[in-house]
This record gives sequence, C-alpha cells and structure tokens, in this order.
Amino acid sequence: MTSGRTCPLGYRYSATVFKRIADLQAATIYVIGGLYGNRAALAEILKMAALEKVAPTLVFNGDFNWFNIHPDDFVAVNTEVMKHIALRGNVETELASDGASDTGCGCVYPDYVDDADVERSNQIIQKLRGTASAFPELSARLASLPMHLVAQVGPDETKRFGIVHGDAESLAGWRFAHDSLHDAENGAWLRRTCSAANLIGFASSHTCLPTFRLFNTPNTAGIMNTANAAAATHMVINNGAAGMPNFAGTEYGLISRLSVHPPHEDLSQYGSVVDGIYIDALPVHYDAQSFRENFLADWAPGTPGHQSYFQRILHGPSYAPPHALGLVRAPSVCA
Repeated sequence: MTSGRTCPLGYRYSATVFKRIADLQAATIYVIGGLYGNRAALAEILKMAALEKVAPTLVFNGDFNWFNIHPDDFVAVNTEVMKHIALRGNVETELASDGASDTGCGCVYPDYVDDADVERSNQIIQKLRGTASAFPELSARLASLPMHLVAQVGPDETKRFGIVHGDAESLAGWRFAHDSLHDAENGAWLRRTCSAANLIGFASSHTCLPTFRLFNTPNTAGIMNTANAAAATHMVINNGAAGMPNFAGTEYGLISRLSVHPPHEDLSQYGSVVDGIYIDALPVHYDAQSFRENFLADWAPGTPGHQSYFQRILHGPSYAPPHALGLVRAPSVCA
C-alpha cells in the first residue's frame, strides 16, 4: 500500500470521548481548518475576528502548516496559532515523526486519490519536516496538541459541538467528507454519535473540500437551509480549506463560524440556524497575489507542492457551493 493511505492506531479514538464537559465556552467560535501555512489568509482571519461585535474564540483545527517550508513562515504561522486554541492535524502529528513508518503525510487518502498525488504529499511532509527539525521545542508543542475538543456555544450547556480535524473517530477520518455524507448509513452513525454525546453536531476540515449538511429524523437524508431546515437536529460543517480556494473560479478560503449571534448579512457564503445557533461558512478574502508570490518562492514549477496545488491556487477545484450543500453530487476530487 502506498505510504500516506494507512491510518495509524494513534490517530484513532472512540466517539464516546465527546461525552464530557465542554473544553471551552464562547459566544462565537471561528473554526479554522486547513490554513496550510498561508500567512495572507491568517492575517485576513485576524482582521475578520477584529470586526466582530463580540470577539470570537479562534480554534485552529489542524493542518495550519503545509506550504510554509521557509523558516520565517514556519515560525510566524505557528507562533500566531499558539496564541489561540489549536488542535493537531495529520500534518502537525507527522512533523514529530521520523518518517520511517508507512504513514507518510498521514492524510489516509481514499482510493479515488491518485497514487502520484499521495506520493507528492509524502514529499511535501518530508520537506516540511526538515524545516520543523530546526525548531524542536515548537515541533514538540505541535505534537502535544489535542486531537479533538468539545465546545459550548453561548451560556446554554446543551449547545455543544465536537470540533475535530477529521471525523468523530479518527484524526484523519473521511466520514465528514462531502461524498461520505450522502451515505444514509453514515448519516445514521452521525445521529447516534451526536445523541450519545449530547452534541448538536461537528465542525471539521481535513478532506480539502467544504460541506455543510443538516440531519433530522433517522429516515431523512442530508438537508440544507431550505424551508425544512427548522426540523434539523444535527449537523456537520466542514470548512475545507481556510488557506486555499474551495470553489472553481474563486481566490478565497473558508472558515466555519458557530455563534449565538448572526453574522453580518454580507459575510456568510452559506449557513443556517440549528437549535438557536448560527452556523455559517465565512469567505476568507486573503491577498491572493501575495499568497501566490510567497508560494512560488518556495514551490517553483516541478516541485511536488506546485504540481499538486498551484492550479487549485490559481483557479480553484472542480467544485461549487451546490456540491458543498449536498444539492448536487460532486466529483470525487481532493485538490
């Protein structure tokens, strides 16, 4: 099996871990997955947070490192992230390893991702591991970050959400991917997991592409913020990537916002209200030119980063908001 497809035992946990007292409580939470070392996106997210009427709590839920192989970028990104709440993704976890196992990048890619893409990801993590090795104390902090947390939104103790990098059972799980959430059996698993842990739902990233699904009765498939959204009892929001375009023809990232307060009317890409909590995907309109220039300085044509990601950075993936909302079946793409 190609390195980068296996799931280490250390990545796994029981869904019962979410049946615990909340780790944090805040009126508004930004869930920031897949920053991928984009300093321009990080700067824009901080600006967005500063414009909120009530300061949000920022949660970086993994893979905030990836393209930032220059030492200055590596230190800058991680120093800022560590001022907030952070979870480790597969990238942060693998930075602490020696690369000797068959874990590779730790992405646990599904079969539809080409072996060449997987191998390039393994090469990227090796390059980033070389950068991280010069900062052992910082790398150790990354490796010690938790894999999941429970967040209470607002003063009501029943407004609970799981925040993860992958899914409810694995750091690198794909059950919160857009295509997986079409599966009725997966929906039933999600409802059981949320009910057992007293969660409204989950916020995740990891799978490269965003999705937002609402669920209600056991016989109902994923629904969206249409007239029947008021019946929703559980949800999953996956922000895809904060630091890369998520839709064709765009140049902005996405983050997830969970709040007792509505977002500014012009701010949300899409969203809904579930059990009194506003759940939205917010565009991150970072300086795209600055990011491209920074990226090309480290990932010139012919490098694995350029081969795998530059076209997405320029044009976005073959994916659109109706795909994210489950209104149209999306192609099986990752980058």
